[in-house]
Formats: sequence, structure tokens, C-alpha cells
Amino acid sequence: MASVAGRAAPRSERARLDEAVAQGLYDRMRMVAPAAFGAIGRDRADDPARPFADTACGRLADSLDAAGLRALGMWAHHWCMRFYDDDTRVGLRLVREIADRPGLGWTVDEVRWMLGESEAAGPSAAHRFTLPRAAATGLPPAGRREFAADVLSGAGSRERG
Repeated sequence: MASVAGRAAPRSERARLDEAVAQGLYDRMRMVAPAAFGAIGRDRADDPARPFADTACGRLADSLDAAGLRALGMWAHHWCMRFYDDDTRVGLRLVREIADRPGLGWTVDEVRWMLGESEAAGPSAAHRFTLPRAAATGLPPAGRREFAADVLSGAGSRERG
């Protein structure tokens, strides 16, 4: 990744995902999608004040290993970015809960993909940087450099006119 005077490269210069890598991410998300969609649907009809661990989404999240939880987070992030105008409170809660879990072993490619989804969603999706920012902070220092200027600094969270 090219940088200027030690700063992270601008978004326009961010490395693109290899097609095979992107397909692998989609394949992993497809594995958790049916369970995630069902859990979100059940939680929409349930008590929103229920502790997360007692919800369908919480039970699903607790049943997954780190790789499965990352896939669930990426799927929920994608779902919330695409349907931001729908009732996504349950999905956003799931994204926030996953964002709050340290040590999931996020990869640069996963963060890069989520950030691309966030940028494509535009400013209407107010919480679009929640998970990519949390995931980027968990990367090793070399991996964080790519995202330092716009995500980790908070610049990516500012709504653009």
C-alpha cells in the first residue's frame, strides 16, 4: 500500500480486493445468512429491552467461533447497509455487539470489504462505520495503516453533505 510521508493512502488508492478473496468472504457470509436472518426476524418480534445474551441474535453469536462471528458481523453489516431505510434496530444492535468483542482476528481484507460497503451506502446509513472501525482497531499495526486516515481517525464517520 502506497503512503505519503508515512500517512495512510487515501481511499481512492486503497488496495482492491482480489475476486477470489471477495468470493470467499461472500461464501462465508452465506453460511451464516439463514440463521442470522431468522434470528433478526425473531428478535424484531421480541422485547427490545431484553439483554442481548437472551435474544436469538445473542444466542447465535455465542454459538459461533471467531471466524463465524466475523462472518456474522460482515453479513449483518452488509444487511444494515443495504436496508438502512428499513427497521434495522435489531441488526444494528447485533453489529454493535460484535463490534464490542475484541480479539476476533479481523483481516485487512474483511475490513477493506466492510469499508467499501460503508462508503457505498453513503451518509444515509448513519452507523455505517461502526463495525469497520472496531475491526480496524483490532488489526496489527501494519494492517491499521491503510485505514488510519479515514476510519481510525474518525474522519470516515463524519456525514458528508
